[in-house]
Amino acid sequence: MPTRKKTKTKKEKTGAPGRNGKATQWQAAQGQAAASHGKSRGKETNLPSPKLQSKSTRQQKSMDKTPVIELKDTATHPANGDDNGALENANKATTPETTSDGVDEYSAESITVLKGLEAVRRRPAMYIGDTSVKGFHHLVYEVVDNSVDEALAGFCDSIEVFINTDGSVTVEDNGRGIPVDIHRDTNRPALEVVMTMLHAGGKFDKKSYKVSGGLHGVGVSVVNALSEWLEAYVARDGNLYYQKYERGTPVTDVKVVGKRKTTGTKVVFMPDTEVFGKVKFNFDILTERIRELAFLNKNLKLSITDNRSEKSHKFQYKGGIGQFVQYIDEARESLMKKPIFFEGDREAVPIEVALQYNDGYNENIFTYVNNIHTIEGGSHLVGFKAALTKTINSYAVKNNLLKEKENIQLTGDDVREGLTCVLSIKVLEPQFEGQTKTKLGNSEIRGIVESFCNEGLSSYFEANPPVARKIIEKCLLAARSREAARKARELTRKKSGIDSSGLPGKLADCSITDPEHCEIYIVEGDSAGGSAKQGRDRRFQAILPIKGKILNVEKARLDKILSNEEIRNLVTALGTGIGSDDFDAARLRYGRVIIMTDADVDGSHIRTLLLTFFFRYMKALIEQGRIYIAQPPLYRVWKGKEEFYCYDDDEKDVVLKRFNEKSNVNVQRYKGLGEMNPEQLWKTTMDPEQRTMRQVTIEEAFEADLLFSILMGDKVEPRRKFIEENAKYVRNLDV
Repeated sequence: MPTRKKTKTKKEKTGAPGRNGKATQWQAAQGQAAASHGKSRGKETNLPSPKLQSKSTRQQKSMDKTPVIELKDTATHPANGDDNGALENANKATTPETTSDGVDEYSAESITVLKGLEAVRRRPAMYIGDTSVKGFHHLVYEVVDNSVDEALAGFCDSIEVFINTDGSVTVEDNGRGIPVDIHRDTNRPALEVVMTMLHAGGKFDKKSYKVSGGLHGVGVSVVNALSEWLEAYVARDGNLYYQKYERGTPVTDVKVVGKRKTTGTKVVFMPDTEVFGKVKFNFDILTERIRELAFLNKNLKLSITDNRSEKSHKFQYKGGIGQFVQYIDEARESLMKKPIFFEGDREAVPIEVALQYNDGYNENIFTYVNNIHTIEGGSHLVGFKAALTKTINSYAVKNNLLKEKENIQLTGDDVREGLTCVLSIKVLEPQFEGQTKTKLGNSEIRGIVESFCNEGLSSYFEANPPVARKIIEKCLLAARSREAARKARELTRKKSGIDSSGLPGKLADCSITDPEHCEIYIVEGDSAGGSAKQGRDRRFQAILPIKGKILNVEKARLDKILSNEEIRNLVTALGTGIGSDDFDAARLRYGRVIIMTDADVDGSHIRTLLLTFFFRYMKALIEQGRIYIAQPPLYRVWKGKEEFYCYDDDEKDVVLKRFNEKSNVNVQRYKGLGEMNPEQLWKTTMDPEQRTMRQVTIEEAFEADLLFSILMGDKVEPRRKFIEENAKYVRNLDV
């Protein structure tokens, strides 16, 4: 599977009663309004068992694809085969005694002490984020990060990753090898200590490692705890040492199994099905992280091989993050021949910066601390932004590039339009906000990065005046467009009555006002919109029909975007505003925004245009898990009074096999939502008790950005190449 064909599915319940018998938010919402609003619907008959079985099949198939804009199936009926044994075990914790009046007695016997790695197996999500596909692959990242730390320390230049035929993974490096001598405090071999004890490692005294990503010291021991078995090989001191573990417990002593002149560490592990279920490693997901690490650590050789399919990739980038920026921008037209790059140390903080401007309208800044992608930014990002704005304004004023009659002051948004940048720093004592390490909290880093980038950018501009002028010309054009967009927003408010709480006339709003209990369907076409309005539950479901295809925002500035009536109606209905100085996700009027389009080429195009809009101008809604895609059925199969709705060809075949004879069996292929009457649309696509939706999330931000640029940008060649590489994965082609 190519690295840019990226979708996967995962089931989760959204509307059925919880396991503890408690009502869901949807039932609570309906109960809230039942006394005074709308019509009451009886519970529809559950979808047939072939659908549920086929959903499981569909889930496994889509696991073979890699997500950047990740699409998760969210089914309101109970998911099949919950394999999360860790959660079941968690519910089996010691239960305190109950007194005669039904109150739990809280005493010393109520306190449970978890020993060794038992806490990891009891609550794995605390250590790896979750036990789904993301956490499953995170196991590999933890082991690889240990090898990269050896490279950062200057003792490793090659790391190899193998997905083995039995489903296990091997990570091997040529570093120093984990120590195997006896640890003084525990009287056990250091290898065993590292593998079996939390917060044990060589990254705390700053003598063995100056910087590291695995600061918390839980990485490889957590992998060990969550593995059915793990084998560690260490080449050190002329010997090859070996120890095996099962679910975090040593089953052999550390022993010499051979001689070895070289040094290094090899870890082979099999994730535990009791924790993760029957999940398989995805080659493309792992490849993206390996490629990213290769960009961030120039000259480091990394390779990944899938022994199941014999696919493999080797990465080594002599240009480091400079090549990273070019890779991200390969589908855009750059304004310069090569990226601006400067590096150095400032107050014991190594800093690397690579940036370039393109002819697009969006900013793409990716920041890293000790090879960790700080998705939420932090003090280093603040410092860089401040330096960029100050330096460009200073250069423009100094060289009389700002026209006095325009009275333009370049803002941060102006100087970052069309910018692609990678900022990578190494910090001795990083303070991340939360275990997920997505935001840097060290306050002193802001000033360090700001002064360093100020000097680096100023020196580059002085040495390259033509490039500097071209950049400032683009910034001035962005400033003029920003002012035009501001005026357009004000005009839009006046015309649409936003200031007086006016809503689009096409919007059929819901009666409940609590956003967390409401949802809005963005429906393709007035015909389908009419059916949806008749079939919905008006208490918590709003309908907004859109006419035709909205503007491709990838190729337009905000002032032009706001001139599109359908986009204005959408922004007004959602209530969030638009633009960096106006958008606020907290003002969203609905807990879920659901895209519902036809199952044909036009429907797919409209869906892609809407996703592009949300990704570019309302990304926070995707990051918060607010955007969904409705999944209407493709087929209706019926014979007599018995009918089934099928969501792909496999389900249709399963249903047809249920009928002993195929005579008098009717099959209808839905090509448009308008072909379903309101009751059918409610039953199959809108009823929270029955429907299946796909949640849109972002896995790899830079890959998602690249994919949107390829599919929706101006360059034809990258799009042609993408289509040629991915045509074989097309299903349900509408011709």
